[in-house]
Amino acid sequence: MDEHPLVRFVDGPAGRRPQLLGGPEVSDVVTTLRDNEGDVAAAAEYLELPAGAVEAAAAYYGAFRAEVDEWITVGQEESEDAHARWAAGRAAFGT
Repeated sequence: MDEHPLVRFVDGPAGRRPQLLGGPEVSDVVTTLRDNEGDVAAAAEYLELPAGAVEAAAAYYGAFRAEVDEWITVGQEESEDAHARWAAGRAAFGT
């Protein structure tokens, strides 16, 4: 916590994840940074966060890249699974 004072950990069904203090999970910030080609200002605007918070998430990612990449992968897999279940339900009713 001394090295990354804006990052805390939250427990959830999938386990313990790094999260910005009062904000989104670090993995969500990193994904948004990637979507914006590393543009901190654009990511901060999209997430409605101060640029310093986005920088804090990027610094944490730099120190714990494998951990955050794993959470990103888990999140993508959960999203794909949820979409597949939704699509199957819609198909069952011909819509």
